[in-house]
Amino acid sequence: MNKSPMAHDLREKIIANPDFLLEDHDVMRALVGANEDKMGENIVDLRAIAMERLEARFDRLEDTHRNVIAAAYDNLAGTNQVHRAILRILEADTLAEVLTCLTDEVADILRVDAIRLVLESETSDNEADFGPAVVLMPEDFIDGYVTLGRNVPARTVTLRPAHKISSTLYAGLGKNIQSEACLQLDLGPDRLPGMLVMGAEDPQQFTPQQGTDLLTFFAGVFERAMRRWLA
Repeated sequence: MNKSPMAHDLREKIIANPDFLLEDHDVMRALVGANEDKMGENIVDLRAIAMERLEARFDRLEDTHRNVIAAAYDNLAGTNQVHRAILRILEADTLAEVLTCLTDEVADILRVDAIRLVLESETSDNEADFGPAVVLMPEDFIDGYVTLGRNVPARTVTLRPAHKISSTLYAGLGKNIQSEACLQLDLGPDRLPGMLVMGAEDPQQFTPQQGTDLLTFFAGVFERAMRRWLA
């Protein structure tokens, strides 16, 4: 029986490029299934079992590969965001400009819903108006806020779900903040500590499982810029 021109062309293409079949999971699965049907129910094809296991391993490797690439892209995007935010802060000519850009441009660059600079004050005099970006709090407030009163060492960067006391810092936005990053700041000798808090409405934006290297770098640059303005 003569083969049709289509079958002949297909045969020639397969012979010329056999990898096409080997790389197509669906085609290989159909061929293996056809072979099993011919062998009957009483024969176990170990090659087919091995192929299924290899396919499962290959699928897992592909998933891992995709996850690694996605994580790399996310890390690159996060690095670019932090670098842009730092450049914007360094471009400021005055402390007032730094504080103003925190709540709008820097917050937009970092894709957070609120940023506040918390400064501890030795007195209860909070009449100084630094704008909405600054919150004055009593001494030892920052340590208690970060640790939530627990006897644990306070890290430079803490990522966590927002707590009820967060509303004292985010003012009218407090009820919408679901996660936050707390960045502790060393403002220099003979100065009380400071803290940057970044709040997000997305509960998954800041979680304890995430890395903190980029935010630690951001905190280091910001505190050095603040030392210059406060000198």
